[in-house]
Amino acid sequence: MQKKWYGKDFRLGVLGGGQLGRMLIQEAVNYDVYVHCLDPDPQAPCVDLAHSFTVGSLTDFDTVYRFGQDKDVLTVEIEHVNIEALEQLEAEGKKVFPQPAILRMVQDKGLQKQFYQANHIPTPPFHLVENKAAIDAFLPEFPFMQKMRKGGYDGKGVTALKTASDLVNAFDVPSVLESFVDFEKELSVIVSRNENGETAVFPVVECEFNPEANLVEFLFSPAKITEEIAKNAEKLAIQLIESLGMVGILAVELFLTKSGDLLVNEIAPRPHNSGHHTIECNVTSQFEQHMRSILNLPLGSTRMIQPGVMINLLGEKGFEGAAIYDGMEKAMAIPGVKVHVYGKANTKSLRKMGHVTIAAETIEEAKQTGRDIKSLIRVVAQS
Repeated sequence: MQKKWYGKDFRLGVLGGGQLGRMLIQEAVNYDVYVHCLDPDPQAPCVDLAHSFTVGSLTDFDTVYRFGQDKDVLTVEIEHVNIEALEQLEAEGKKVFPQPAILRMVQDKGLQKQFYQANHIPTPPFHLVENKAAIDAFLPEFPFMQKMRKGGYDGKGVTALKTASDLVNAFDVPSVLESFVDFEKELSVIVSRNENGETAVFPVVECEFNPEANLVEFLFSPAKITEEIAKNAEKLAIQLIESLGMVGILAVELFLTKSGDLLVNEIAPRPHNSGHHTIECNVTSQFEQHMRSILNLPLGSTRMIQPGVMINLLGEKGFEGAAIYDGMEKAMAIPGVKVHVYGKANTKSLRKMGHVTIAAETIEEAKQTGRDIKSLIRVVAQS
């Protein structure tokens, strides 16, 4: 008799205890799914919500291996984890989703690019270099965006190389040199797949980035694109997750060029910042969908209930310490506004501290309220 997937006897393990794990737990509670987390930070956002919380390194073999031994299914909320331990657990019969081989590829932006190329997935032209000195050979092809092959996240490990004078800022590590794309919009599609091979895709969203932090500042759902482009983006996302053979949820970040082409920028095999609005705006949230996919349950409806805008709440520049959310009560008084605070004890400049979703009858109305909210809430620190 197959073990039931809910109740205390079923143990879902999550590597990472940040805001993504926190929001996964909030959905898992509705299905009586017990979530156990591993994170190096004893004050991580999941610490008071997880059924059990283990403090330990995500990159240490023994720590990850021990954590996974008594879990029925293992998943991640961050890619930077010890792959060898997950491979060993998988070899011993544990279910690990996304699969360790996919995490290994995603940890290396160079391997990502080679995968796209081998599987005929459109992506910007690129070169792989081993160090800073090797970039000189490609000076005639400037400008590039240099991306560290390993270790980068949330805009870190990325720098623009527009002219030779920018080489002073170049990373002296194995990197991807990606040609600049003359894009019209940056889009994101979130797709999921369970063990049965069932797939479901969320409507395409449009992202506006904070140029200083290189993080999403505004997200608009639905994206202002043609129906044909939306369908092509959804097909591309399904093609990607099926080519990977992946189980779980996959965020696919895309460039829409001015000529109407779609190019894959990067992927993330986990719930993603570009899917937070689904909690309020879609029948099924990305977090519930992730849980459904890794437990091989029927996937939920991705239908949009209402248009929405998502805004990241970033720590104000110049503030570091115990977090204060200035203006939150005023924002909560506005119809359609839902504030999500991640439970991080301390703020610092441009750190993700929460997000706000604004749902409305039309995307234009949501956008206007979103612009007002952006200047209303400030994450500062106690003096």
